[in-house]
Amino acid sequence: MAVSETIVREFFELHGFFVRQNRKHIAPKREDDEVDFYVHNPNGSAEESEVPFVLESATDLASLSRAVVVVKAWHTEVFTQAVLAHAPEMFRFAGPETFARATEAFGGPGPLTKILVIPALPASGDARQQSIDLLHSKGIDAVVPFRVMLSDLIEHIEVNRNYQKSDLLQIIRILKNYDLFAPPQLELFEAPLKRKNKN
Repeated sequence: MAVSETIVREFFELHGFFVRQNRKHIAPKREDDEVDFYVHNPNGSAEESEVPFVLESATDLASLSRAVVVVKAWHTEVFTQAVLAHAPEMFRFAGPETFARATEAFGGPGPLTKILVIPALPASGDARQQSIDLLHSKGIDAVVPFRVMLSDLIEHIEVNRNYQKSDLLQIIRILKNYDLFAPPQLELFEAPLKRKNKN
């Protein structure tokens, strides 16, 4: 869990957010609904603004002002409707009591986005939309897949910089230096080559 939380922290800090970890200790089961991070965008709007449900780019993050973030590091799971239906405890943080705690943490009332960090959503259209609809109905405002965060960190890390204050960023830098990250397979999205007509 510590590594997953580090990924989340580095991702938000990379995009200019102030990040406060809610607790350093391991919470007992009765506190599972506690948020993992409070994040604040100093350049965000003071007014409530709509954000895309799946946050996938810096543009999506720009509309965020303040958020509570819960990390679900089930890296072997895809968040299908069936998986979500059997894990009601993950939605407890989206209840009204969260606003009271967040107001205190941020020092006053203001806009608040409830974000769930997840391993992945289903790839297919119908199954993906069903998961999104269920998450939204439970009070979740937005999700960020781990793949989005990791891809973003990999893209922004420069091999000629020393990230000695962050073990995660330094490891990514070393792996990039030795060309151990495969380039994006953009050819998968290109149109197939036309077959030559036989005479």
